[in-house]
Amino acid sequence: MARNEQLHASGVLILLAGAFLPITDFFITNVALPSIDASLHASTASLQLVIAGYGVAYAALLVLGGRLGDRFGRHRLFQGALVGFVLASLACGLAPDVEALIAARIVQGATAALLIPQVLATFHHTLEGERKARALALYGATSGIAAVVGQLVGGLLVSADIAGTSWRPIFLVNVPIGLVVLLFAARLVPATRSPHPVGIDLPGTVLFAATLVAVLVPLTEGHSLAWPWWTWLLFAVAVLLGAVTYWVEKRAELRGETPLLPPSLLRLPSMSRGLLMVLAFSIGFGAFMFVFALTMQDGLHADALHSGLAILPMAVLFLAGSVLAPRLISRFGRAAMSAGAVVQLAGLAWLVGLLVTQWPYVGLWGLAGPLALVGAGQSMLFAGLFRSVLADVPAHLGGIGSGVLITLQQSGLALGVATLGTLYVSLAPHGVPDAFADVEYAQMGIVALLAVGVAALPRFTRAAAAVPVTEG
Repeated sequence: MARNEQLHASGVLILLAGAFLPITDFFITNVALPSIDASLHASTASLQLVIAGYGVAYAALLVLGGRLGDRFGRHRLFQGALVGFVLASLACGLAPDVEALIAARIVQGATAALLIPQVLATFHHTLEGERKARALALYGATSGIAAVVGQLVGGLLVSADIAGTSWRPIFLVNVPIGLVVLLFAARLVPATRSPHPVGIDLPGTVLFAATLVAVLVPLTEGHSLAWPWWTWLLFAVAVLLGAVTYWVEKRAELRGETPLLPPSLLRLPSMSRGLLMVLAFSIGFGAFMFVFALTMQDGLHADALHSGLAILPMAVLFLAGSVLAPRLISRFGRAAMSAGAVVQLAGLAWLVGLLVTQWPYVGLWGLAGPLALVGAGQSMLFAGLFRSVLADVPAHLGGIGSGVLITLQQSGLALGVATLGTLYVSLAPHGVPDAFADVEYAQMGIVALLAVGVAALPRFTRAAAAVPVTEG
């Protein structure tokens, strides 16, 4: 396969650094919400929108971001979106009221959606064989680590209360980091675009975005507002919009066009099976991060710093496992992913047992062991899932495939918070440890299904990984 320019290891790291910031920002506000409430006197619904506004804009525009990168150049869009993300982060950090913060968060989510797909698409277009597999695994690791580090760094920055700025540094820290990434990206990341650029599918884009908004808004806001009638109406509208979206996209493909969500692409074995598993994994992961933070702060009355530190063992083992994951998956194939799921399952069971039997005398050191197992298991499963989804995707559709993948991941995170998170909030008044256990039983069921379901994914062997993907 012809390549315009190879991406070197330093370029891979810069792209991963660029992806790290937007992913972190989805989770970093979890530990800062009490401080935002105290500073801006925000209502519960407004605080929900601080998270939901970012998540909905992020998920709704991800596929469009991949399409724009394919057409206008991934390097150019990566840089432009990163500038927008830095400016939106600055606006978040300087927001005078909660309405301004919500508006800036929506812009932040939109620019993140344009930035993130360029990372995977650049990997897909400029790397081959083991180097591509390693880069995809590192992206999966970055996604997971960013989620954990978001809560850890958020806790540190909020507790530090730098110059009396309270929660604001969780957004302002993006500015210097983003500028450094922008400077190095200009030198180290090659300019690529699809050799077969296609037009923007405006009807598909609008319908898909509307469907996501109709699903995620009521799921995120419904519980805090006591499920008013309009939330149920939006669910019904979402079903109708989903059906119309599929019909429009199918007809566009039959006319020889390349729609935003090509049904033929979604029917590829790696996409149809892998995306379903990524969605399930992300639902469990998003719920765990949200519920664990609430359990630490509202249940054990830990401050933001100690709530963030509690998750550190999980982050360390996730990072270590992610470094080993590409080699282990190449050697042992899907068995390595199943083993990772079993390790994660054991960690979750151990964690639930500790919290239920020792509550409220639970120390951070006591949680380190089970959280380490959870992180190690997640890293193996996550790396394999990200590698599998794009296995069959032609290089010229890399941007679209990447956008679909991250959209499902992001939607899963939001669904996890909205569904299992809502379950926790409703049960917590009757007992925090039991509420945590009930949510984690659901997650353990998801992990158990994934341990078995990976058998349906493509085989991973060293020989298979070395076969280059051809553009067609």
